[in-house]
Amino acid sequence: MNSTTSLMLVALVAIVATMSISSEAHSELPLSVEADKSVYDHDSTITVTGNVANVIPGNVPVVVTVINPLNSLVTIDQINVSNDGSFITTVSTAGKLMKYDGTYTIKVNYGSLDNKVTVELDGGVEVSEKIQDNVKCNANKVAILDVCTSYDISGGHVISATVNSNNNSVIINIDADDDGILTISPTTSTQSGIFMVLVDGEESDDAEINGNTVIVPFNAGTEQIEIIGTFVIPEFGTIAAMILAVAIISIIAISSKSRLSIVPRY
Repeated sequence: MNSTTSLMLVALVAIVATMSISSEAHSELPLSVEADKSVYDHDSTITVTGNVANVIPGNVPVVVTVINPLNSLVTIDQINVSNDGSFITTVSTAGKLMKYDGTYTIKVNYGSLDNKVTVELDGGVEVSEKIQDNVKCNANKVAILDVCTSYDISGGHVISATVNSNNNSVIINIDADDDGILTISPTTSTQSGIFMVLVDGEESDDAEINGNTVIVPFNAGTEQIEIIGTFVIPEFGTIAAMILAVAIISIIAISSKSRLSIVPRY
């Protein structure tokens, strides 16, 4: 065997070894996930695919959750894993909780493993048009602005809560898998004078209002419950505007007083 042949064999062995290592490293990724595209509009379908390296016996599903740019839970689902470790699901970008532009995080959990992929949505509502709630609350509590409010729900789970100061309402976003009941009691410092409840925009005849405690039956698929009162704590932007108005009035008053004090007296 001449030297040229020997060098070619060495190079070939090196290439094969490199390819084997690369393939092995990819196949041993414990939990992989990807989306079919990186950017979507608000009337599309996201196809999510992935693979687990080692399938857990007992039909353990992959849990898929989607988080919107406001850090609110959009949806949660369980996906069966095929014998070869692959899984696939779809997520619709249409819906009230996916109307905001920005980065959506798709998280997958399988046993003790987790991974995520991010996608962008555009052509909808800018996140700056909605105040993000950064308050973290314990289980069975939801943040209404900066107040953690206790609730009880059957048939689904509460995703988030916001206020609408234009009509003195608290809006509760929920994910209802089945028919159920939401019981919630906003603090009087948050809202008072509750007199009406809307379920997905329609007045509820079945809701019970006892002071500041509201009991609301809802059907499977319900997305939003709006509690309307005579008062609701203003959003930060409204408070800031009020403070600014008071400051301007104070400045005008001080300026007027200063002008009067320098008028010569005879």
